Amino acid sequence: MNIMNKKNSLQTKTMNILILFSIIILFLMWATQILFLNTSYEKYQINTLKKVESKLNNNTFSILELEQLAYKNNICMEYVYNGEVYIFNGLNNNCILNNKKINISTIITTFIKSNKYKEIIKLNNPLNNSKSILYSIKLSDNGYVFLNTALEDVDSTTSVLRNQLIYITMLIIILAIIVSIYLSKMINKPIINITNEAKKLAKGNNEINIEKSNIKEIDDLASVLNYASKEINKTDELRRDLLANVSHDLKTPLTMIKAYAEMLRDIKYDEKTRKENLNIIIEETDRLNILVNDILNLSKLEANKDTLTITEFDLVELINNIIKKFNIIKETENYKFNLTLPKKAIVKGDYNKINQVIYNLVSNAVNYTGKSKTISIEVIEKKKTYLVNIIDYGKGIKKEDLSLIWNKYYKNEKNHKRNKIGTGIGLSIVKNILDRHKFTYGVNSQINKGTTFYFEIIKIS
Repeated sequence: MNIMNKKNSLQTKTMNILILFSIIILFLMWATQILFLNTSYEKYQINTLKKVESKLNNNTFSILELEQLAYKNNICMEYVYNGEVYIFNGLNNNCILNNKKINISTIITTFIKSNKYKEIIKLNNPLNNSKSILYSIKLSDNGYVFLNTALEDVDSTTSVLRNQLIYITMLIIILAIIVSIYLSKMINKPIINITNEAKKLAKGNNEINIEKSNIKEIDDLASVLNYASKEINKTDELRRDLLANVSHDLKTPLTMIKAYAEMLRDIKYDEKTRKENLNIIIEETDRLNILVNDILNLSKLEANKDTLTITEFDLVELINNIIKKFNIIKETENYKFNLTLPKKAIVKGDYNKINQVIYNLVSNAVNYTGKSKTISIEVIEKKKTYLVNIIDYGKGIKKEDLSLIWNKYYKNEKNHKRNKIGTGIGLSIVKNILDRHKFTYGVNSQINKGTTFYFEIIKIS
């Protein structure tokens, strides 16, 4: 296992890539400097002769200028015009134009008689046993010029280069190993740091802070993990709040049910008192039932196990039916519901789910409307939808908390206060239902002035 990890380590892979890259570069150097040196040198000399040819065709030169042209280009030149022969830079040791051991005159005569315009011939120079090039050209003035340059023996140069490249190859491979170790350490350090911090996160330690490494991709990963750590911290805190709140909401009715049941068992009451006590038990049982149902509904919605049944229905009738459920707090605690509704509003959606959305939003407004005990419900007709506003006049929500209110773990108050109606997780249910309907929804709030929850539902013309 350790051997495999070592083979797959960043340091090993970096070193292998750099060594491979170095070998490829060195191979190209060997190919160009050693294998193709003779060919390259020959092409270079031929190109030099062609440049001289171009100058001769495009310019008029004196005898002295022709001598200088041949000397500067390290060539010898023979110019033949009307039977006259002129040789330039003929004292060059490598010149074969005046070499009697080579039958140059025959080659020249043959070219002149052939009416060719150009011809390149490779010859052996017996003076130094080297190769030489004879470039025969017919000029535009009907003269002939013969250019000669030697092909130097580059074998000795090739041998020197080969020895140098052996040392250069060894040096570059060593440098590649050193650079790979340095690079891998530079990159490995922040990666190892991120790995260690991620392990802490996996073990439940959410208090991590990964420092920047000045490597963009690694810093991006570090930022994501730091952000994930903060969000997990928030989620854990909100989850603890939810557990505390739900536990409180479960414990309170259970305690009251038990207390009133024991009282009914142990104490004799008149019929009126007995009914009141039984009503309290029934109300607390209903509260428990609502809490359990809300948790089950939220689980179904989040698991996408609850399908939508889309129908057409009257939104106004639905709202009026929901408000009737709140009559008990209207009568006992003087809550007021201001309704601004059209006579009829035919809409399209899942009737039961939209019923749940409006009930939860009204329930939320009741719990947070404050001392005014007033809730306003508006249905405003738009071009393609109806806008539903549910308004409370409580203390409002802080701007930084607006994005959190839909979270099932969010609680507006840290010190849990028992809801008058509902469970405290209704907004998360609202969000899931409206998301599945793909309806527009949101919230606007002002501190100490109140909060407006709204959503738009498809209108049927």
